[in-house]
Amino acid sequence: MTSDAHDIFKALADPCRRELLDRLTEENGQTLGSLCERMAISRQGVTKHLALLEAANLVVVVWRGREKLHYLNPEPIQQIYQRWLGKFEPQRLQALATLKQALEDK
Repeated sequence: MTSDAHDIFKALADPCRRELLDRLTEENGQTLGSLCERMAISRQGVTKHLALLEAANLVVVVWRGREKLHYLNPEPIQQIYQRWLGKFEPQRLQALATLKQALEDK
């Protein structure tokens, strides 16, 4: 596994970082202040998580005047998908999902 992939998986491993990515998926281009709203951690904690996401290239920062906007960069996730998930045929994945659901319903 390359160090880039390691950084991406490490960034995705934390639920707070995944929540930040989910929030950027819902509304891209948010400030730190808006990202801190509804988070159960401190502003400093959010800042640290964003720094890790930036280091993994999952979040890109754009300055608009004095305002720092955070944007989701889906490209690294697409690379992970292509390498680790894309090789599976959609039919097989659907069959496994159907089987899993049937087993859980029993």
